[in-house]
Amino acid sequence: MFALPTLGSSVLQSAGGSIDSAWVGNLLGETALAATTNGNLIMFLLVSFVFGFGMAATILIGQAIGRGSLCEARRIVGTAVGCFFPLAVVVAVAGYFAAPHLLALLGTDPQIGDLARSYLQLTFVAMPGILMQTMLMMTLRGSGDSVTPLYFMILAVLLAAVINPLLILGVGPLPKLGIGGSAISLGLANYTSLVAMLVYIYLRDLPLRLRGGELRFLRPDPQILRQILAKGLPIGLQMVVVTTAALTVLRLINREGVETTAAYGAVQQIWTYVQMPAMALGAAVSAMAAQNIGAGRFDRVSRITRIGIVFNMVLTGGLVALLLLVDRYALAIFLDGQGAAMEIGQHALLVATWGFVAFGVSQVLFGTVRANGRVVWPLVILAVSLYPVRLGFVELMHPVLGTDAIWWSFPTAFCATMLMAVLYYRFGRWQDGPAGGLHTPPKPPIANPSDTQPDPASATLSHERTQ
Repeated sequence: MFALPTLGSSVLQSAGGSIDSAWVGNLLGETALAATTNGNLIMFLLVSFVFGFGMAATILIGQAIGRGSLCEARRIVGTAVGCFFPLAVVVAVAGYFAAPHLLALLGTDPQIGDLARSYLQLTFVAMPGILMQTMLMMTLRGSGDSVTPLYFMILAVLLAAVINPLLILGVGPLPKLGIGGSAISLGLANYTSLVAMLVYIYLRDLPLRLRGGELRFLRPDPQILRQILAKGLPIGLQMVVVTTAALTVLRLINREGVETTAAYGAVQQIWTYVQMPAMALGAAVSAMAAQNIGAGRFDRVSRITRIGIVFNMVLTGGLVALLLLVDRYALAIFLDGQGAAMEIGQHALLVATWGFVAFGVSQVLFGTVRANGRVVWPLVILAVSLYPVRLGFVELMHPVLGTDAIWWSFPTAFCATMLMAVLYYRFGRWQDGPAGGLHTPPKPPIANPSDTQPDPASATLSHERTQ
């Protein structure tokens, strides 16, 4: 039940990208769709890095909630937001000017270079809103609220879906912006949703809101920031490893021609949906495990993990089976059914999609060990799977299999990740040491007398946990 709203948010987030790609592909053609493929991967790289710090904040908030310490949870939120909003602005400005160089590093086909640059630069303008909305949604889930993020993901997706074609085509008095209109609609939707979510948080007086003297928590606390960095940097690097490996694969795909790039763009959109149940279950397992670790209930953690794996087999496995039955219909959302890209996409789905079942098992296991602060070994496992295994497989097998070596490298890497994750969960000492859930960090010094007063929300959390 906790995972379902998270799954809904993830599916809607993917739907936003898919709707964007569908509008671009159908209104502007396969060349424009190939241009968005390059830009979207770079955007995902940045969101992934922030995801690492958001996940670290989620773990710390979950453990604080499990201990019944709402004040500590608010301090964590303040440090996370106060630190990463300025960083998001810097990234947006730097990325805008660096966009042509980033696309050159990917070996972007000159045929789509101008379109890709325009799309990527305007996407960077939208970045602060996207990154901060991601951060706030993850902190809310750490407190046990997976429903509020769902509401505002719905809002963002609906706004983008409506605005997108209006700006692409220049309907009525609006300017005709082409591919740039797609990126601008993304920014408008996310900034609007972010502001609306902040208003909602304060109107409903949700537990993690900051008001009055608590606003000083937005000044990053060095002690909490060190904890977020210690856990968030390896998690962020895991996502960077995943994304840079994908960018390297994209560079190889770009060498195969525009049709293969367009096919991969469509396949990637579909794969995003396939991995959503696994990602949602991994996030739910991590948040629930963190709260139980904070409460000293390790006996529940292994049960949470087992149930997460079972649900992954049912949800991800069922989705893979369904997709293979309707693959052509799914691809037709993004591609012209008469082009070569359709045949390439169908073949890629058939060869590689089953590997996401193994991917899901890994996500659940990683979610559990991260909840106890163990973040380095998942990074090592992913780095080994995606570089020596995946890219090594492509390098060795491309002379034999051709483009198929790229498609087969995906399930090969997923299975290698699952095997190593199972071995670490079974034999690694991830429950021991100073990262353990019973370790309570010293609280920062109290800055004013109001902090010494009983916190009704903390008392309620403590009572509910006892019950």
